[in-house]
Order: sequence, then C-alpha cells, then structure tokens
Amino acid sequence: MRRLIWAALLLAAIVVPFGAYVRLSHAGLGCPDWPGCYGRISPSHATDSIRHAQALAPDGPVSLGKAWKEMLHRYLAGSLTLLILLIAWRAWREKRLRRPASLLLALVAVQAMLGMLTVTLLLRPAIVTSHLLGGMAVLQVLGWMAMSQGLAAVEASHALRRLSGALVASLLLQVALGGWVSSNYAALACQGFPACNGQLWPALRFDQAFHVFRELGEAPDGSLLTQASLITIHWMHRLGALLVSLLVLSVLGAGWRCRALRLHLACLAAAWGLQVCLGVANVMWQLPLPLAVAHNGCAALLLMTALLLLSRLGAPAGQERRLPAAAPVWGRVSRPGEGR
Repeated sequence: MRRLIWAALLLAAIVVPFGAYVRLSHAGLGCPDWPGCYGRISPSHATDSIRHAQALAPDGPVSLGKAWKEMLHRYLAGSLTLLILLIAWRAWREKRLRRPASLLLALVAVQAMLGMLTVTLLLRPAIVTSHLLGGMAVLQVLGWMAMSQGLAAVEASHALRRLSGALVASLLLQVALGGWVSSNYAALACQGFPACNGQLWPALRFDQAFHVFRELGEAPDGSLLTQASLITIHWMHRLGALLVSLLVLSVLGAGWRCRALRLHLACLAAAWGLQVCLGVANVMWQLPLPLAVAHNGCAALLLMTALLLLSRLGAPAGQERRLPAAAPVWGRVSRPGEGR
C-alpha cells in the first residue's frame, strides 16, 4: 500500500504541472473531443483529421504537436486513475485508510467529468479553474496519505494552530485565484512590480472579473472582457499573495521557538520564498513557459507543506478537552494509568 501511494503521489506531481504546461502552451484544445483524439486512440491514428483541421485554421488550437501534448496528459491522468483505483481496492480490503481512499475515488470521478467539460465547453474559465483545483486536491490527499504518518505530532499553542489553519485556507483561496488568472489569461494584465502598469493601485472592475457563468474572453452579456476586468483578476491574485506572505511570517514567528517544528518551518519558508520569486519573475520576464509551470508546481508544494504542518499540531496536554462524566466513550482508547 505504501509503495502504491508513493507511486501515485509521484505521478500526480507530474500530472498537475503537466496540465498547466498543456494549458499555458495553448494545447488545451489540441484534441477537440474526449476521451480520444478525433475519435481515435492517439494523434498518430488521427493524423489526417488533425492536418485537415490545421489547414482550415493554421493559427487555431489544433496541430499535431498540441494534440500529442493533450493526449499525453490524458494518458498520464488515466494511469494515475488506475493507481488510485488499486489503492482504494486495497484500502477497503485491508480495512485501513478507507476515508482518504474513498475521497480520492470521488475526486477522480469529478476530475474525469471536468476534463471532458474542459474540452467540450471550449476552456470555459470556471471549468478550467475547477479542474485545476481538483488536480491539486488529488495531489494533497495523496501527499497526506504518504507523509502524515511519518511526521511526529507536536504540542502547539492555540495561536499557532489557528494561524496554520488560516494559512491553509488562504493558500486554497490563492490557488483558486491563480487558476482564475491562468484560465482567463490575465497573467500579463499588470506590467511591472510592485506597481501595476505604473499605478500602485489600479482601477478595478469586479462586475465582470469574477462572474462564473461566462465564456472564455467574454463578459456575461457576450461582449469582450475589458482590460480593467483582467487587471482586477491579476491584482486580486497579488493581494492574495500578500495575505499568504503575512500568514507565513506569522506562523514562522509563532512556531520557531518549538525545536521539533524548525525543520518543517524552514521547508515552509523555503517553499514560500521560491513561490514569491517565481511569481515576480513571471511578471517581470513576461511569463516564460518554464517559470509559469514551475509556479504551478511550487504552489502545490507550498500548500502540501502547510497542510502537513497543520496535521502535526495538537493541543498541549493541559488544554485537552475532557469528556463529561455522563458522555458516551464508545471507541475511546484508554491511556496508561487511566481507568477503563
């Protein structure tokens, strides 16, 4: 089981950034149908159809190279699905890790549906962002299954536990904002850093920017999405990064006195620092593809580090809640020296 989980985790760590690579290289519609490519099992079997579509629209989303990128992502995701099915089967057979394994199965089912809708609905931003969040969720659950048992629990103050919980919540929000930026192609709406197009606080327009039910590049009424809306999407992602940074620094300050957490906190600080540098570099260097994909992968790493930190933190012994005398204690494990 442990080997299966680690194999699935490593494969998921490839699938999620590779999905970002497919999207950022404009290959998301390299095969305009699902699950095959022009009804065939691979682009090599659909070469004639792909060349015909490319001849009709030379600058369109279809080409043989883009088709292979899209299908390779599907092959990897299909392999990951098979591994997760095997993990779930063993979990139920061995009566352990049933809940996270069942959660993985549910996530994979939702991901398959979102993958289909991503293509059939022509990269609608809400679907693309949901697909990204689903992939991140699969990766986080696998990471927790693989590593949480090997990390020692640490008694922590109430303040540190609350700050760590707030950090995980803010990172989830930031990943969603990052997906919204990417799916709306708003990464270059703000030029320069820390200012945006020469302004320390640009003019924002929220009525169109975060409207969910709309097509790619369009406002809810069907008109073209305004530049102000794209700037708003980008700027909110920057504000989210500021919130995450403040919470990371707060967690580091509150937990550094605990020696047992210092290595974990150092990893958190390193992942956060790398992610900030990648974000700034993407803006300053006009979104080079390798850095954009690395930004996606580092976001997953930062979220996993924060989530594992939160899972390690427990209340000090003197602050544990005791059950009332009349409360049922079914399933409670007695401690040494405690009456049964």
